[in-house]
Amino acid sequence: MEISSLGKFGLIEHLTESLKTANSSTIQGIGDDAAVLEYHKTEALLSSRLLMEGIHFDLTYVALKFLGYKAASICFSDIYAMNAFPKQLTVSVGVSKRFSVENLDELFMGIEYACERHEVDIVGIHITSSLTGLCISAACVGEAGKEKIIYRKGAKKTDLICVSGDLGAAYMGLQLLEREKAVYQGEKDFTPDFAGKEYLLERQLRPEARKDIIELLAQNQIIPTSMISISDGLASELLHICKQSEVGCLIYEERIPIDYQTAIMAEQFNLNLTTVALNGGDDYELLFTVPLGLHEKIQALNGIQTIGHICDADEGAHLIARDGTYVPLAAQGWTTTDEDEMNR
Repeated sequence: MEISSLGKFGLIEHLTESLKTANSSTIQGIGDDAAVLEYHKTEALLSSRLLMEGIHFDLTYVALKFLGYKAASICFSDIYAMNAFPKQLTVSVGVSKRFSVENLDELFMGIEYACERHEVDIVGIHITSSLTGLCISAACVGEAGKEKIIYRKGAKKTDLICVSGDLGAAYMGLQLLEREKAVYQGEKDFTPDFAGKEYLLERQLRPEARKDIIELLAQNQIIPTSMISISDGLASELLHICKQSEVGCLIYEERIPIDYQTAIMAEQFNLNLTTVALNGGDDYELLFTVPLGLHEKIQALNGIQTIGHICDADEGAHLIARDGTYVPLAAQGWTTTDEDEMNR
């Protein structure tokens, strides 16, 4: 079905007719000029993300339902990184004539599924024309008690540095997809080789915001001193915490959590495994610091790894390699001066 057959407002009605609210703070969702939210004794938080076709995703191998799920999940991850819970989401989509109503049904199926899993209300949708491909902008509102919100600026000397899950898998999933795409473009009859690599693909195509980690910390009465979502890579995010907290850090190469599939694929691609974990990005795990006195409590929790500690700012930020060498940490995240990225 062509989008023009429904029109802008008919399309929005079509995409939202089955939506229901899950939060009492949602007073008015879709259907008016703006959503109306009500907060009494809690703080409201806002996170937004913009995904551009050709820069952040490639529809050659990214299913629209996975793209929708990812767009919502990475917004939720930012809210969880503040020790808060996402409650409402607004979505804006720029779409060209090559997309149908069914395509948008698939995209919003992924968004809605992510919202259902995290108990988030979709309270706004805007759709417009695009001449440069598909773009998705998502903005999420979260809430938390004022005393529970965690910033990047709270890390203190001797604090432990902790990370959830494992790192580098999403980046290796991207390398795998790009390799198979290159092969596909040169063959008529092509079946991608993804056997045994499902975990890597899932980490890249459908990342999961770590609500479970926030709940686990709360259940064990652990309040981190600083926290951040790992979107641009461990090194980049750790340097953000160090800068905002005016501290230095030491992390140990041998303690960085890496999945077996990630290690195998890095070897196949002749990539340095530690570099992949430090700079790969798209993991959306949580990086946080806790007081040294909580060491035993943190060690007892599944899914959390202690990888180092905070030190004085004048000691800098370093990785201690397996051979004991001190390697300065450097951010390798995307910047607007990266010509290769800008020309992709």
